[in-house]
Amino acid sequence: MFELAALQPIDYLIIGHVAADITPTGVQLGGTVSYSGLTARALGLRVGIVTSSGTGTQLDALDGIPIVNVPAEQSTTFENIYTANGRRQILHHQAAPILLDHIPQVWRNAPIIHLAPIARELDSSLAEKLSGSLVGITPQGWMRTWNKDSQVEATIWENNEAALRHAGAVVLSVEDVNRNLELVEEMAHNTRILCLTEGEAGAVLYWNEDRRRFRPPVMNEVDGTGAGDIFAAAFFIRLYHTRDPWEAARFATQLAARSVTRAGLNGIPTTQEIEECLMEVLS
Repeated sequence: MFELAALQPIDYLIIGHVAADITPTGVQLGGTVSYSGLTARALGLRVGIVTSSGTGTQLDALDGIPIVNVPAEQSTTFENIYTANGRRQILHHQAAPILLDHIPQVWRNAPIIHLAPIARELDSSLAEKLSGSLVGITPQGWMRTWNKDSQVEATIWENNEAALRHAGAVVLSVEDVNRNLELVEEMAHNTRILCLTEGEAGAVLYWNEDRRRFRPPVMNEVDGTGAGDIFAAAFFIRLYHTRDPWEAARFATQLAARSVTRAGLNGIPTTQEIEECLMEVLS
């Protein structure tokens, strides 16, 4: 962790819980802040993370990125159980809430601010309280609830109007909305730019009363975990630099597709992949 007094200005602020993901091979670091933060760094940005985790969670994969960590007894811990009827996701533990006061003043006007809740750890009012040039939202954690057995279920993102209005761009997956495309249309109508990711089918971008689909290249998928988070960071960054949502979506689709060929955080883009995707988009 870093001393607050030593913190320097950054290009990309990401706020949300890291996750301790229970997998068949052991507990692995996950969460949008991990995948998106590392992707932003790979794309050459100075990244800062505000999160909450327990002392037992190793953050070594994030070494070199300044982290403000709100202490918690346990990290937010998910387990995915795959059955013949699909995936069940269990929330075993939840870390501490992250409040505006936890965010260092020197980071509050970062050019790109990414609100990345995974378990309702943020208040969506943060979207109107932070003054970044581009506020990007991945609302996954506001669209989840869990029952008495800790099984995660999709739910409606309540009181989303202000956050959608203040967002520069929103990225969410078709699973986040329980495949309710009418809800996606409604959200797209209430925000500037919305991108819906659909796994191997690619992404659909809603902007300026238009809608376009972006198909990914065919890849040998090893692990799709984190691909949506890699997409989001790539999209927000390219959008900030080009102000062209169509180009940003093409780039993010290409980069996220390559990430599924490796497991876990090993899917973070390489320099060669970034260069390949830029050439593909600009050709």
